[in-house]
Amino acid sequence: MHEVRATILGGMNESHTELPLMSSRPQAGFPAPGDDQVEKVLDINDLVVRHPAATFFVRVEGDSMEGAGIFGGDVLVVDREVVPRDGSIVVAAVFGEMVVKRLRAQGNTHILASENEQYAPITVTGNDDCFIWGVVVGSVRQFA
Repeated sequence: MHEVRATILGGMNESHTELPLMSSRPQAGFPAPGDDQVEKVLDINDLVVRHPAATFFVRVEGDSMEGAGIFGGDVLVVDREVVPRDGSIVVAAVFGEMVVKRLRAQGNTHILASENEQYAPITVTGNDDCFIWGVVVGSVRQFA
């Protein structure tokens, strides 16, 4: 088992690639007839980035967040402008290590919880070395 860690990939840049968004909506159950009609041109950033100046990406390593649908190799979209709340998935620096965890608030104590029972939660107070870098607002996963 590996702890989930985050590797910062970099911030937003001004270069965007626009790709076609097809108007067809493939069925996940029974097949539907396809079409080749383009609904509009879509920049992938339009789907995953709300606050460009406050957004960065991280690549995940490990399996401690698999219960939340976050797997090793996924690229997370992290927004520093979103206020972390109880239940948010966050990227945090804890005692000098970057982690991806679910934030749980209990009074003046905060718990950074894994979504894999193989990992113990990390309990932090205001005196501990913990900094929330941002809230995870999306992810990108490649299948091939």
